[in-house]
Amino acid sequence: MTKSRQKSAPFPSREDILRFVTESPAPVGRREIVRAFRLDADQRARLKRVLRDMEEDGSLPSRRRRLSAKAGVLPAVTVLEITGTDTDGEVLARPLAWEGDAPPPVITMAPEKRGRPALGPGDRVLARLARVRDAVSGGVAYEGRTMRRIDARPSHVLGVYETGGGQGRLRPTDRRARSDFVVAPGDSMGAQPGDLVRAKVLPGRRLGPRRAQVIERLEKTEGAKSIGLITLHECGIPTQFTDQALAQAAAAGAAPPEGRDDLRDLPLVTIDGADARDFDDAVWAEPDGDADNPGGWHLLVAIADVAWYVRPGDALDACAYERGNSVYLPDRVVPMLPEALSNGWCSLNPGEDRPCLAAHLWIDADGAPLRHAFVRATMRSAARLTYSQVQAACDGMPDDATGPLAETVVRPLYGAYGALAKARKMRGVLELDLPERRVVVDEDGAVTGIEIRPRHDSHRLIEEFMIAANVAAAETLAKARQPCMHRNHDAPPLDKLEALRQFLDGLGLKLARGQVIKASQFNQILAKAAALPQAHMVNQVVLRSQAQAEYRPGNIGHFGLALGRYCHFTSPIRRYADLLVHRALIRGAKLGAGGLEAEPGDFAQMGEHISGTERRAQGAERDAVNRFTAAYLADRVGAVFAGRINGVTRFGLFVTLDDTGADGLVPMRTLGREYFDHDERRHCLEGRDTGTLFTLGDQVEGGRGVLSLGAWVKRSVRQATRLDQVRLYKLSTPGASTGDQKNTVHL
Repeated sequence: MTKSRQKSAPFPSREDILRFVTESPAPVGRREIVRAFRLDADQRARLKRVLRDMEEDGSLPSRRRRLSAKAGVLPAVTVLEITGTDTDGEVLARPLAWEGDAPPPVITMAPEKRGRPALGPGDRVLARLARVRDAVSGGVAYEGRTMRRIDARPSHVLGVYETGGGQGRLRPTDRRARSDFVVAPGDSMGAQPGDLVRAKVLPGRRLGPRRAQVIERLEKTEGAKSIGLITLHECGIPTQFTDQALAQAAAAGAAPPEGRDDLRDLPLVTIDGADARDFDDAVWAEPDGDADNPGGWHLLVAIADVAWYVRPGDALDACAYERGNSVYLPDRVVPMLPEALSNGWCSLNPGEDRPCLAAHLWIDADGAPLRHAFVRATMRSAARLTYSQVQAACDGMPDDATGPLAETVVRPLYGAYGALAKARKMRGVLELDLPERRVVVDEDGAVTGIEIRPRHDSHRLIEEFMIAANVAAAETLAKARQPCMHRNHDAPPLDKLEALRQFLDGLGLKLARGQVIKASQFNQILAKAAALPQAHMVNQVVLRSQAQAEYRPGNIGHFGLALGRYCHFTSPIRRYADLLVHRALIRGAKLGAGGLEAEPGDFAQMGEHISGTERRAQGAERDAVNRFTAAYLADRVGAVFAGRINGVTRFGLFVTLDDTGADGLVPMRTLGREYFDHDERRHCLEGRDTGTLFTLGDQVEGGRGVLSLGAWVKRSVRQATRLDQVRLYKLSTPGASTGDQKNTVHL
């Protein structure tokens, strides 16, 4: 009896092949594809033809061995990776298969079809390209249209567990996830419907539902309460300390006063926000008694001595380095150090003796530094003050806490700040006017409001004291020939400057060419823009044009602060870079135990790591604010909001709401029946029939347009855990009667 021939596996589609090639951790060739899809002899011949076609149309990335796309001019169809957005909010991409040292041509993506999630940085798509002219350089550029998304296949997934049809399902919290996972009954770890869980993606066939196994149950999802937790897990923020680190922190005690200066008689005070829980810096000032320095000041900046408690290579150090920094979300804080230290021995609590590393700073009447000295000391905070309290005391309205300190402490602090402010102005520090919004969350995790953080001179006072101490630390380490983790901020790159010039030209503002750019030149632009309706947008675009600050052992200076040498010294509780600076100062000045070891390791690699953890934390903070903002607006369906157009593109408008800072896209198709032309130079959309203009900076309120929230948001757990930025889908035409208003804004 002959055996029946085994049925062949289904032949993979081009999308299946492309996904397999791009997701494989190792180089892929035809043999690996045959094995992966279990193809027979006839299918292998067909595969050869398909691969040849995919090579010719550029579908396969060249970095894979034996499979490469043509270099040079981009093919009509290729794989793209989304890199971000330009100043007008257009989505930018680069070819995954680009070869050579020359930069790839500019690729802007056409808007996604309605119902599809927006593209974000890191997304990969198979796209069809069309050649267009680059609006900035006048050269060849491309417009890409998504044909298929290439989903990354994660090893773990965070989601909400649900049941149905006799099996469990996992709905990912990732907004870009396109499908759910199936969870077998034995793989649920006892999860109940509505539980937020972390699961391991199980191997399986590439066709059909993907499978997952629950490995951790987190908590019940109840709308906004779970947003912070979801954000932390999605961004990979470590949330648990090791048992060894917790034990080490719990065993910590008072540092011995031997070998330390005694600063307990000086009325040092901490000045922080009202919601601060840890206090790692204290300040004090007095007029300089030196007759050779008339009008000068003696400043003291005392910083918690974290290096005494966290030694190189111990359990606390390992956890602190892994985290790199503390993470601050609207509803929680993930500290770099356990609370026994961050809120205890390393927090300068009022009336309690604390070890510190202190910087004595002497400046002249114009704020120029004269000399400085670092000491290891013991201090006792005279008061825990808030920015509002200190500002009120300066304005002649002291309270019970600041009244006794108004003349002896507060007034000298403002006197020293006045001198530092003169020096700041002389240097030409970049002065951006971008209000910071604060999401207010109650104890139950519900958003009760979104407000603009007040900005007082008391905030600027602390900033200037900290900057002065940071500069002194960097100069001390350079003089002592000690390793220093510099905080570098490079000048804006040329491509961003050119894009900024094009944007400013459209507003009648000029940024000079052919000279070394300085921060003060941006200030001149910002001053001219202050009277324009686009002032806020100009500030945002100038910010986007800046290089990203980073940590490096080498020094290139700080462009934004107009400083030749700079490091971070003032927050070792929440930044590992500052802890490294403390250790280097302790070793360089021979201040005792806890200094930098003889072989401190690769500072360059450390700089890359903590720069990466900083970007990770910033991304988590932005994501959480966006989600909380959407949660806040979800409860205000039907409300009316005023906003401003902050971006004009060929496919629509970007609008930012005034009160909450939420923003989103108004597609062109919702602007009315007439066709609108996009004028890149004037940053506007102009109606062909009526001449109606939608211009950058226009306010959309009252007669100029009313924004109202529609009931698109469903009050389900799934939607609550996927809340993102507000997406504005419809905008009323200028001059439209508000009584006839039927346009809506959807979340």
